[in-house]
Amino acid sequence: MSMMTEAATLATFDDELIPVIAMAIGGGIAVIAIVFGTIKKLFETSAREKSRREIAAYIAEGSMTPEDGERLLEAGNRFDKSC
Repeated sequence: MSMMTEAATLATFDDELIPVIAMAIGGGIAVIAIVFGTIKKLFETSAREKSRREIAAYIAEGSMTPEDGERLLEAGNRFDKSC
C-alpha cells in the first residue's frame, strides 16, 4: 500500500514541476532580454553623445559651420524617433 501512495505523490510532483520550470525559464529569458536591451540602449546613447562632441569639436576648430553641425544633429534626431 505504501508503494501506491509514493507513486501517486511522485506523479503529482512531476505534474506540478513542469509549469514551475517553464515559468522559471520564461522569466530567465525575460530578464536576459531586459539586460541586453539596456546595454544596447547604453551603447546607442554613448555613441550619440560621442558624435555630438565630435561635431562640436569640428565647429570649434572651424572646419564645419554651425549650420552644418545643426543639420547633422537634426538628421540624427529624425532617425531616433521611429515608430
